[in-house]
Amino acid sequence: MAMAHVIRSEWTKIRSVASTVWTLSAALVVTVALGMLISALTRREFDSMSPRDRLTLDPTFISFAGMSLGQLAMIVFGVLVVSNEYSTGMIRTSLAAVPRRATFLFGKITVATALALVVGMATSFLAFFLGQAVLGPHGARLGDPGVLRAVVGGGLYMTLIAMFSMGIAAMLRSPMLSLGVLMPFFFLISNILGNVSATKKIGRFLPDQAGSRILQVVPGTGDDTPYGPWGGLGIMVLWVAAALIGGYALLKKRDA
Repeated sequence: MAMAHVIRSEWTKIRSVASTVWTLSAALVVTVALGMLISALTRREFDSMSPRDRLTLDPTFISFAGMSLGQLAMIVFGVLVVSNEYSTGMIRTSLAAVPRRATFLFGKITVATALALVVGMATSFLAFFLGQAVLGPHGARLGDPGVLRAVVGGGLYMTLIAMFSMGIAAMLRSPMLSLGVLMPFFFLISNILGNVSATKKIGRFLPDQAGSRILQVVPGTGDDTPYGPWGGLGIMVLWVAAALIGGYALLKKRDA
């Protein structure tokens, strides 16, 4: 019964804070809009593509082109859900009301993850259907091999990004510090490590590099990745689990 009260309380907190609602909305709008734009550009350039490029075209992945920016909003959402109470000082009141820190953190993460999953799935399916509509005759269908897996995986990927951010925020507590670590990691460090030949084998095991594998239906030329789509998502799950365990361990150990 205590967990039910905590979940109800966390739901009230999240929906009453405008910033968390706006970040989830931004994740959907940005991902879908950019995916449609890239899909439109791809359709316009299709006739000028080489035969090789046409054969390796991945319509599903193209419709997810906006997910790289949409995950930015998911990162912000995950950070704000956890660290807002630290920045306002409300964490002391929350922990006084729920002394069992495992219950407190699990309740918060459960509610936030459920919201992220709903928005992530809605975003992924909407981006796919609208992107394929824009691609027209060059698009894919949901029943094509690997497509449904990629679309469902897109929703899971966005959810896991938010969960990973929650774990990091629980460890660092400060929203500015958390975003200062996560933004460069996902948008600079990960891209560098994943694209430089000397570090590529390391970069492919980072959470976003591994997790985004689930979005691909048509493998790229010369792709020698040692894991498949679900294997990549599994690697990302391990990163998320490590972040959440680390967040809980520090929350349990230190004062509010």
